[in-house]
Amino acid sequence: MSSTSVGVEITEESVRAVEVSTGRSPRVLAYGEVALPPDAAKDSEIVDEGAVAVALRQLWTGARIKSRSVTLGIASRRVLVREYSTAVMPPDVLRRALPFQVQDLLPVPVNQAVLDYYPTTQQGDQLHGLLVAAVAETVEQLIAAFTRTKIRVQSVDLTAFGLARAARVAAPEGTVAVVHVGDHTTQVVIMRDGIPEFVRILPADLETAAVRRRSALLSITDDGRPISTVTDIANTVDPARLHNPEDAIGAAGIVPRGALRADVGGRPVADLIARLRSTLSFYLNRPGATAIQQVLLTGGGAAVEGIHTGLAERADAPVRVISLTDVAAVKDAAPVGDLAMNLVGTAGLALGKDS
Repeated sequence: MSSTSVGVEITEESVRAVEVSTGRSPRVLAYGEVALPPDAAKDSEIVDEGAVAVALRQLWTGARIKSRSVTLGIASRRVLVREYSTAVMPPDVLRRALPFQVQDLLPVPVNQAVLDYYPTTQQGDQLHGLLVAAVAETVEQLIAAFTRTKIRVQSVDLTAFGLARAARVAAPEGTVAVVHVGDHTTQVVIMRDGIPEFVRILPADLETAAVRRRSALLSITDDGRPISTVTDIANTVDPARLHNPEDAIGAAGIVPRGALRADVGGRPVADLIARLRSTLSFYLNRPGATAIQQVLLTGGGAAVEGIHTGLAERADAPVRVISLTDVAAVKDAAPVGDLAMNLVGTAGLALGKDS
């Protein structure tokens, strides 16, 4: 049995991975991120298998990841996550019964969906939890990109559950909202004493550093030609910088993060803050909900001006930014900036369902 585990995420902007040691005190042994070319992936869905496979190979080589078996996270807005209650039954029986029980709740025919169930509480003979349904074709396309690289997808997990596992290290008790603000998708997980009770995935396109970085790299190279492939992108940025994307600022005429002011993409920021406030209010209005004691903010989008301050003003709870080092110790140099925040959920995927 491998002594390490790897979590992987594929986003529209990049592929990223974290390898951690297994055991009581997991430690980050390797991590990295490789940019994707335009239209290679979108919203946790593969568009160009070849480009994603190239990026995965570069990631494994550049970050020196040892394990070839991974847990893949999905965070697509097409994934259905909703509260669901059912009769208590053995796990294997529940897996067989679930498709028949929930087929009327799904946006696609049940034979075209991949189902999972995350139990949270039991009351008498009733089991309460979160139903997760993803489009089977989407999951199959994700896995297909890995088959080109001889990397095996051991399991597929909702990235939000990875976020919850990671956040449980930083805040194991109380009612906590975890908000991961990505480049194009924001995930909200509300957990009580470390157990996720509520999940929402929100579309939100922001002018993050990753979005600006790719835009700049796609238009400028050292010899003046446009970049069009993932290999071009990787060759333009020093591989050593894969561990610290903040070091790439200014490398290709990129505007420093401090220039991401409210007048740049201000409307998306305001809209997202309003939707986050509405999401938290919706949770609090549920029967039996308890007051949110703190908000843990992470993801590269947390660095966009107006996100942290806006959420702090509207959340009615203290807002704390967390990064990879809040989840696990890092063997060598720890990541900083956007990458450190983006890897929180990725590390949570690596921690596994039993952590």
